[in-house]
Amino acid sequence: MNSKRHGHVFGLLLVIASVKLAAAEVQEIDNYRQYSPNLSSSGQPTAQQLKSVSEAGFKRVIYLAFTDNKSAIEVEDRVVKSLGMDYLHIPVDFEQPTLDDFEDFAAVLRRDKNIRTLLHCQVNLRASTFSFLYRVIYDDVPMAVAKNDLDGIWQPDKVWYRFIVDVLTKHGLSPECDGCDWGSNAFGD
Repeated sequence: MNSKRHGHVFGLLLVIASVKLAAAEVQEIDNYRQYSPNLSSSGQPTAQQLKSVSEAGFKRVIYLAFTDNKSAIEVEDRVVKSLGMDYLHIPVDFEQPTLDDFEDFAAVLRRDKNIRTLLHCQVNLRASTFSFLYRVIYDDVPMAVAKNDLDGIWQPDKVWYRFIVDVLTKHGLSPECDGCDWGSNAFGD
């Protein structure tokens, strides 16, 4: 092998190693979950983790919490944009999530389905719920499968259970399924 070709192979190996390292670092973000090649959710990443997100091939970050949260990155929009990714902020009130919040999020994903996206909030409660709903409504993921993934993060409280029911009902779906345990929230206890 000549030295020029050897240099190209070595460069390619470095790029592959760098992407694998970035992917491993992304996995370390709090409550990180990958649902498909183009949709993942997590809790709040650090600025360094956002760099890893970019290096791992993500092209868009959607943030679903308020920017005045103590763990929020003060200038996350600038950090994300400086890394070459698109950024969208949908401030979802944890105590009052709305159908419009979900529809705004879903419209972005539906418009650009092939863009690798990290959806995050502070702990991955909002983001995992929005991911659950999107996957069931638009990606035809069986509800029991998506609910199992949601259960890996949290059991939605009464506010979020009501939100889930409202969004599913708007889309002609029921939260009932074999294997779906909504706990006491489903019974209004």
